[in-house]
Amino acid sequence: MQPLVEISNDLSQFLQSVHHIRKIGKGTFLYQEGLPANEVFIIQSGKIKISKITPDGRELTLRLCSTGELIGELSMFCPASKYLLNAKVIESGEVAVIYKDELERRLEIDSRLAIEFMRWESNQNRKMQTKFRDLVLHGKKGAVCSTLIRLTNSYGQKTPNGILIDLPLTNQELANFCGTSREVVNRMLSDLRKNHVLSVDKGIITIHDLNYLKMEINCENCPKEICNIE
Repeated sequence: MQPLVEISNDLSQFLQSVHHIRKIGKGTFLYQEGLPANEVFIIQSGKIKISKITPDGRELTLRLCSTGELIGELSMFCPASKYLLNAKVIESGEVAVIYKDELERRLEIDSRLAIEFMRWESNQNRKMQTKFRDLVLHGKKGAVCSTLIRLTNSYGQKTPNGILIDLPLTNQELANFCGTSREVVNRMLSDLRKNHVLSVDKGIITIHDLNYLKMEINCENCPKEICNIE
């Protein structure tokens, strides 16, 4: 099992004392909003999309999680808790299953591990706050630019032509990350192509002018550990 991303060695070793391994198939849900939350998960392989359905039926993609990441943690220390988000499998793989009650008991009696968990959770909250800041303060274009920057930090590969985002995305999938419609994203990408900021080939985006994107959102140059899509 690979170590958990951004979690200390002590906490990582403890979380690896899992109950069992579960196979997950593409297109299925690991958990869904509103269902009883009895488990948390460590991704062993594959990719899982964490999202929220808005009241008007649109999907807002919050995280794209892969090997080593902990998910389902928002339900912890809440009696009779339910999952707050949806976790959909977009690439088949396996997850390690930890019973929430067991994890809570261990954290209650081991203050050192509890502090490490709080530090990790605080970092996750910082990621979410910076994403919502960009979505709220900079309008639809800012949301698209912010998402593209985060994608370059998570999946970017430097090439002679620019930074290739090594993750095929449809315009609808990109719109879900931005909390907007596919039509808006179509228009924004078209404008960015005309300005030679990026190009798109078979769903693969290459960024030619990253500074342009950063200027559009008054980028604070947060570290990649915070500014990413994961």
